[in-house]
Amino acid sequence: MKKRIFAICDLEENYAKNLTEYLNERKSTPFEVHAFTNLESLTDFAGKNAIELLLISTDAMCEEVKKLEIDRIIILSDGESLDRIKDRPHVYKYQASDSLIAEVMNYYAESGPLLPGAMFSDGDGRMKMVGVYSPLHRVGKTSFALAMGEILGEEQKVLYLNLEEYNGFEELFAQKYHSDISDLIYFARQKEGNLIFKINGMIQTLGKLDYIPPAFSPCDLREVHLEEWLQFIQEIGACGEYDVLILDVGNQIEEGYQILNQCKKVYMPVLEDPISRAKILQFEKNLRALELQELQEKIRKLHLPEWKGNGDGQELIERLVKGRLGDYIRRLLAEEDNWVGSLL
Repeated sequence: MKKRIFAICDLEENYAKNLTEYLNERKSTPFEVHAFTNLESLTDFAGKNAIELLLISTDAMCEEVKKLEIDRIIILSDGESLDRIKDRPHVYKYQASDSLIAEVMNYYAESGPLLPGAMFSDGDGRMKMVGVYSPLHRVGKTSFALAMGEILGEEQKVLYLNLEEYNGFEELFAQKYHSDISDLIYFARQKEGNLIFKINGMIQTLGKLDYIPPAFSPCDLREVHLEEWLQFIQEIGACGEYDVLILDVGNQIEEGYQILNQCKKVYMPVLEDPISRAKILQFEKNLRALELQELQEKIRKLHLPEWKGNGDGQELIERLVKGRLGDYIRRLLAEEDNWVGSLL
């Protein structure tokens, strides 16, 4: 299905084009984005195409624009008085592009029509889910998940979700997240549809990988029920924007095994010392007791190579991908005879 149209109109040509390029480079943008640098081209285009959302600078906004059949118009403000257009929502023009787009997408998600989750889907159910989990600690699980996401992201659209109680992302990536995955779950509870726009306003990019900021509080994870997780994941898949979803699952999620069971493959880093082997055996007995043999069959145990993860944030991930761990993951994916190997 064709995407809806998001138009950007600014008389500053470089600004309009740069913001449009930024949006088009984002893998998750749920709109077809067009840039305009004069009113003539905008009105001509609007006469032939249905514009769903218009972001327009104050100096370009005029009565002629108000007459166009565009329900949602947001003003790009450079800090001047907005008295003459105070009835319109506005965002500050000169801020980081990701923050600006987050405001725009949040506005659209809150005010736009309720839309079915599959409105952007191409209908082939193409998004594949990979689980990464281990009952052991300090085995490189998250390092493996991030590095695998970066490698798959070289040719595919990949979204990473961290569902651990303590993820450390704010410290690791020197970020201060104003909202996270728990806010998305709350939004989904309150309002059906439009979740993809809320997600798009929150997406962060790490190299070739997209991710949603993980929950800051472990309590937020405990309060999400299985049905809510499954519905959330289903809506991500229905939007048709991602080829692969990587779930980095900790032990804080109630019914986490059932979430992992939705994956086509689950990778489990393990160790070979006696205590680790005993824990793995207990985990496998637990799966049998819960009658989750299907999940057990999806699990591939991994003995990850020793590696040195020096640096922080993007530098750390680049070292992982280019080092021994990255080489290991490329060999692993290449030898897989299932769908994961076929993605490379």
